[in-house]
Order: sequence, then C-alpha cells, then structure tokens
Amino acid sequence: QVQLVESGGGLVQAGGSLRLSCAASGRPLSSYAMAWFRQASGKEREFVGAVTRSAGNTYYADSVKARFTISRDNAKNTVFLQMNSLKAEDTAVYYCAASIHATTVATSYDYWGRGTQVTVSS
Repeated sequence: QVQLVESGGGLVQAGGSLRLSCAASGRPLSSYAMAWFRQASGKEREFVGAVTRSAGNTYYADSVKARFTISRDNAKNTVFLQMNSLKAEDTAVYYCAASIHATTVATSYDYWGRGTQVTVSS
C-alpha cells in the first residue's frame, strides 16, 4: 500500500506559478510511475502529466505542455508538479496517483491522494 498526500495548492492570479508536491509513504516511491490528474467542477478527471519510475521519461497533456513540469525525488519519496503561466482553465482539484506503468488513463492507477485545490483568478 502507498499513501499519497498532495500539498501546495492555493489561489493564484492568471500568469502566476504554483508548485504542487505529492508525498508518499508506505512503500518506496521508486517502485511506481507517478502521475498528476485534475478534475474541474462538473467535469471528468483528466490527465495532466506522468513520469516514469526512473524519471527517464515524462508525458504531458497538450493543454499543459510547455507550462507544467513534473519531476520526482525518489530519495525524498516526493513528486512535484511545477505549474507556470497558469490560466483560469487550470482551476481544478489536482490529484497525484501511482501505478506500475506511466499511462494517461486514470483507471490504470492503483493509488490516489485526496487532492489539492488550485484556483486561478483571471
């Protein structure tokens, strides 16, 4: 079992930046590919980005490519999502998730955090 806890969300103006963190406990984070998903009010959960176990590869949704960066520090059992040039449409609850393989499909992920709210004011 892996427990995931997100932090770093908040209210930011459009054009600003936030860095989300996802701290893992229970098992070494290095055993898992990690991803960030988000869910806006009234919408389905959507893929944001993923990183492989070794951090050798990263994947992003087109909507965040070149603005968001996912990284991981396996020694600290933490995954990060650096979000720059934020837009109002980035407003959502952001979730981190763990799986054996990095995919864009939410149902492929076995462990989830409870989420952190990001609100971007325009």
